[in-house]
Amino acid sequence: RAAGPKAFVGYSDITVLHEAFALRAGFATLHGPMVATETFLKDAPTREHLRATLFQPETVRTLGLPSAGALVPGRAEGVLYGGCVSLLAADTGTPGGRSHARGNLLVIEDTGEEPYRLDGILTRLLRSGALAGVTGVACGSWQECGPYEKIRAVLADRLGPLGIPVVEELGFGHGATALTIPLGLPAVLDAPADGGRCTLTVEVPALL
Repeated sequence: RAAGPKAFVGYSDITVLHEAFALRAGFATLHGPMVATETFLKDAPTREHLRATLFQPETVRTLGLPSAGALVPGRAEGVLYGGCVSLLAADTGTPGGRSHARGNLLVIEDTGEEPYRLDGILTRLLRSGALAGVTGVACGSWQECGPYEKIRAVLADRLGPLGIPVVEELGFGHGATALTIPLGLPAVLDAPADGGRCTLTVEVPALL
């Protein structure tokens, strides 16, 4: 712990390790691409964003693709956590699982989960109390999860009633571009109601 900063980078199944480091050790980690993945090898913005996060973290504190939009408008602050939403749901009720989300901003994405399965995953998180107190939600990619309009409808139906800001297509996860999200750090989620740019701004640089 004393010889920081340490960089733990990954996504997908790595979600459970992100949670373990956050809850048991208090480490900030990076939800980002593994260097041997197709996305990292083929997408220059993915590579550059990870490089900047590792070596010039003060330059990439605000992130979000131009395609990001406000599913539910608003502004929220909190400590970032999350990752692959099916893994977060599978972790609920376990000894090391998160029992609530008070003061936290949630980031979620997934791959290969049909809309009906995503509905069940979000319902489990909601009914278990694991999302109690969450301040906002940033959504990434939903690769091979079926037609996006159906995914979008599920997100709106399950998350809309929470009355918190929800941003869609922020640009992280299993998709064509995978921006690096620092987890375990305070951040601000902006989802303007007027159609302005939606962003996630980390209040302190990662790894510093």
